Amino acid sequence: MKKIITLLISCSFALAISALAQQEDASPSPNKKQERQERREKRAARQDNAQAPAAQAEESAARPHAGRRAKERAAAMENNSAQTPATDATDATATTPNEPDAKVNAQTRRERRAARQSAADTESAKPDSKANAAQARKERQAARQSAAATESTTPAPAKADTKTSAKAQTANTTAPPNAQTSKVSKSGKPKRPANIQKIRAAHASFNAQPKPQQIKSVTYNQNYTIENSQNWQGERYSVFRSYRPQRHDLGYYRSHYPRVELIAGGYYYFNSGYWYPAFTTQSTNQYYAYNGPIYTGRQALPPDRVIADVQASLQDLGYYKGEVDGLLGPLTREALTGYQSDNDLYTTAAIDEPTLDSLGMGS
Repeated sequence: MKKIITLLISCSFALAISALAQQEDASPSPNKKQERQERREKRAARQDNAQAPAAQAEESAARPHAGRRAKERAAAMENNSAQTPATDATDATATTPNEPDAKVNAQTRRERRAARQSAADTESAKPDSKANAAQARKERQAARQSAAATESTTPAPAKADTKTSAKAQTANTTAPPNAQTSKVSKSGKPKRPANIQKIRAAHASFNAQPKPQQIKSVTYNQNYTIENSQNWQGERYSVFRSYRPQRHDLGYYRSHYPRVELIAGGYYYFNSGYWYPAFTTQSTNQYYAYNGPIYTGRQALPPDRVIADVQASLQDLGYYKGEVDGLLGPLTREALTGYQSDNDLYTTAAIDEPTLDSLGMGS
């Protein structure tokens, strides 16, 4: 009998507590409701901290839609609880509740807490911005390492190619102004004759003869300057810009210059790679087909021999149509002008250093 009475008292006490809880849920004040919500969130946060982050991540990965379903269930329960508290309170006051009803209410509260906790777990399982930044840094580092590994496996250029490129670059920077680097001129003709050595060998003992009937001799004029020479820029054209004819006796030339020779009816003196007409005070040996410097290269060959080599080269290239006579006459000067124009050289109509280099006879 005492057990029965004790059981009834316990049940009554439980029902009274349940009724009070339902009344509080039926008409809670905004502040109390907010306080309960904060307490629930704190409890959920403590439980989250107690769980291992790795387990949370695995659970979230295994159940990608658990959070969404939990939120849906929580929303549905909140709607049900908002609609039924008044009815529950009325039923509790109008009738005497029994033990099964108390179990149902307790089960409902547990389900709500479980839903909120599941939602909080899902929210906490989302990676934060720091984790995203760390992951991004790892990915960038891996990409850089992969690029470095790919670059290290790429074969380096051969040393011979590097030397060739350096030589080509040096040749381009030291090339004369306006000179082309291709082997073909603008007219489509080759820039150099086919066999320079053969041409030079053919004129190894060449001696030019004067032709006053075919090529008129120039006369001495102390004020003479080479036409358009002021427009030829560069150190290798300076001798043409500064050229002024000289007239002295033969002894003067021989005392001032290392070489003075009688070539093709006139005396010439050699100075720094160029031959110049040596106009003399004597009446003989005054034949000159050209009044100006003639470049012969570092070998200092006689001017008539170099002129013959140039005539044969221009003949081989299709520019010169006259005879190889070793005289720098009008036809030869016309052929030089055509060749120089086609190869972007100053049209000096003379044998200058850039032209001789372009023909491959500079050395």
